[in-house]
Amino acid sequence: MSTAKTTIVVACALAGALALAGCAQTPAEPAKEQAGTQNREIMFQVSLLQSLTEGDFEGSVTVGELKKHGDTGIGTFDGLDGELVMVDGEVWQAAGDGKVNNMADDKTIPFGNVTFLDADETLDVSGIASFKDLTAALDKRVEALGPNNFYAVRIDGTFAKMNVRSEYKQEKPYPTIVDALAADQTFFDLENVEGSMVGVYCPPYMTSLNSAGWHFHFVTDDRKQGGHVLDCQVDKATASIDLTKEFDLALPGSEKFESTDFTVDRSADVKKAETNE
Repeated sequence: MSTAKTTIVVACALAGALALAGCAQTPAEPAKEQAGTQNREIMFQVSLLQSLTEGDFEGSVTVGELKKHGDTGIGTFDGLDGELVMVDGEVWQAAGDGKVNNMADDKTIPFGNVTFLDADETLDVSGIASFKDLTAALDKRVEALGPNNFYAVRIDGTFAKMNVRSEYKQEKPYPTIVDALAADQTFFDLENVEGSMVGVYCPPYMTSLNSAGWHFHFVTDDRKQGGHVLDCQVDKATASIDLTKEFDLALPGSEKFESTDFTVDRSADVKKAETNE
């Protein structure tokens, strides 16, 4: 499936300094990024969450391609086949039946966000009683660092409770995401598990392209359980926070995407998909 790629840069380019004539013999400063060097400060997104809500579940980017753009992230798979969790450059599927599978590079995804996680700071999040309290603690750091940036967060530790969900693969013609979740959503209540929460924060102006705020997925250290996080109770954990100032969007070329009216407000469906409320 072909994709049309759009790049949005949320950063000010550094001005290049002109060499003075009298310094012609002074060796030039080395380029900050040599040819072929990976720019690690980009939040890469496949398609729009708003398109996913309308049932555009057809994969447009391979797992192999996704790995070129990051080592940490979240998403889903072709046909809305479970929850994607990328940790340490490996892509895992938390499937509707509760199993976690390592996904081959030829598998495709219809939606996701990934980046290279280079922590700008760490935060002790031990003893937090709920997902709401956890995101409130992270919001304080976002406010301090700048709420109009993108953030990737990885939280490693022990969780007294972890409430996650996943969903079974859908068949064509695809339903909307609300209908798909109503019919084929599964819930898992985990206790005293060690693992990693992987989260993405999108700033408020992203409400037409994604969901503003936090979106977290989880996978256990033994890679046997995981899913989309609905609630949690943190025992002892540390959050690694990565501020990212650039955004790269790969648009799909599906008929569904091309025919979708994106002037329609889908905020209620996005909230339902993210929070199950």
